[in-house]
Amino acid sequence: MPPAATQAPAPQQKLVISQAEWDRRMAAAPVTKTDLNRLIMDYLVIEGYKTAAEEFSREAEISPAPDFESIQSRMNIREALQRGDVQEAIERVNDLNPEILDTNPTLYFHLQQQRLIEFIRAGRIADALQFAQTELAPRGEENPEFLSELEKTMALLAFEPAATSGTGGAAELLAPAQRSRTAGELNAAILESFSQGREAKLIGLVRLLGWGEMMLSQRADFPKLDLGPRF
Repeated sequence: MPPAATQAPAPQQKLVISQAEWDRRMAAAPVTKTDLNRLIMDYLVIEGYKTAAEEFSREAEISPAPDFESIQSRMNIREALQRGDVQEAIERVNDLNPEILDTNPTLYFHLQQQRLIEFIRAGRIADALQFAQTELAPRGEENPEFLSELEKTMALLAFEPAATSGTGGAAELLAPAQRSRTAGELNAAILESFSQGREAKLIGLVRLLGWGEMMLSQRADFPKLDLGPRF
């Protein structure tokens, strides 16, 4: 006699949390004004909004006040990279703390790679070839990852120097976003040298919020926070 067919268990019904109940639970969360102020200040400092950080520090009576001079130093370095002046950025970093580049060969290579990109962008092909041969090729021989990045950068010689709109492959190195990536990597290293977080705590909390909503969605229907852009 064949065994009796087993019935599949019914899917578990999700808990439904109303807006009113959700608001009540959020209001009961133990978050103080001081916590929020320090979270905002951390974001302003990490992202380099010096003027806003100074004003907020006074209004919120943050104590001790952040080192506003170091914020300005980081922003000067970032601005130098954003306009393509890599040598100025390197000099400013060394004035700030020479150990930052001495102890981070990957970061230093990326800065030198950015110098090579700027030579190519400006159409200084002879300088680019000389710089790649003397400064970057020896580092590439020591590290296969560096060699791959160098080869990708040298492929830019196949493009017109002004062709910054290309996407994918080597052409994307000429886009403004490449300067921003290099500036962000350097900014994170400077922050780490100051024993600060490499990323604003607020950004990490937003990521955690997204993960929490995803996990909770498996068990409940609830009002989700709209984190979309505002126009």
